[in-house]
Amino acid sequence: SFFALGGHSLLAVRLIERLRRRGVGLSVRALFDTPVLSALAQSLGQHCDVVVPPNVITPDTTEITPSMLSLIELTQADIDKIVKQVPGGVANIQDIYALSPLQDGLLFHHLLARDGDPYLLMAQLAFDSRERLDQYLHALQQVIDRHDILRTAFVWEGLSMPAQVVWRHARLPVTELTLDAADGPVAEQLARRFDPRHTRLDLTQAPLLHCAIAQDNEGRWLLMQRLHHLIIDHSTLEVMHAQVRAFIDGRGDMLPPAQPFRHLVAQARLGVSQAEHERFFTGQLADIEEPTLPFGLAQVQHDGRDVSEAHRMLPPALNDRLRVQA
Repeated sequence: SFFALGGHSLLAVRLIERLRRRGVGLSVRALFDTPVLSALAQSLGQHCDVVVPPNVITPDTTEITPSMLSLIELTQADIDKIVKQVPGGVANIQDIYALSPLQDGLLFHHLLARDGDPYLLMAQLAFDSRERLDQYLHALQQVIDRHDILRTAFVWEGLSMPAQVVWRHARLPVTELTLDAADGPVAEQLARRFDPRHTRLDLTQAPLLHCAIAQDNEGRWLLMQRLHHLIIDHSTLEVMHAQVRAFIDGRGDMLPPAQPFRHLVAQARLGVSQAEHERFFTGQLADIEEPTLPFGLAQVQHDGRDVSEAHRMLPPALNDRLRVQA
């Protein structure tokens, strides 16, 4: 079984992509339905890929109409509201499509949160010179230019349904700060200032990746990145960093073509109908007649402020035993 062997969602996506490169189509659902690999291998020829409708919006498009949007159902009034929110209007809109089901959930929690954002991610980097920092930022902009998801904004207010909008051009926001080392280590000051428990990103403005930079008292330049989980996860963050490195090393033109994010949306939206999803969950939950919230606890994870961490080095023998058990 794929999952008994340690398979999980990210590995499932990698498996499907490797099969696709070999000319074999497989859906995530088929993998869950047939997790035993020997049985899955025998059934591979029976699976059909979702046909992804083409994007008909071009750089020459002057007006976007509902019939042009194959992956979302919007009215003309909805589209006109979206166009007004995009800098440059229609000329700067590359694509519009619905959110994936996972993105729907992330947006729900963003709207539910009163302070901060539970899906705002932070990462800090340090550079020994301003020149190397600027080189990194330039390479990061080149990666943003390559990938649709890194130029995507989210719009929902006043619309029939939430939409994600791919901008043709989205500049990386960089805020330069002057911080006093007398107020504590600059790295800690940056972490406090941009703590996701009390800061948010404007999801309607791409890219959902913001940078703040400051110099510390040792002469280093520190970079605080804020990224939203709507557009990135751990696996794609590794890809982003690898491609930034490729541009810095002068290998940017050797990178494989970027895959349009609309392909993922099409797989998620067209693979199984909404009605089929509703039938499944109605059948699963039909006999539940009362709230299942235990003891009235609606939020048991909280925001992490009560969590403490401890780090301890383990003897090699114990470490090896733990890994064998894991």
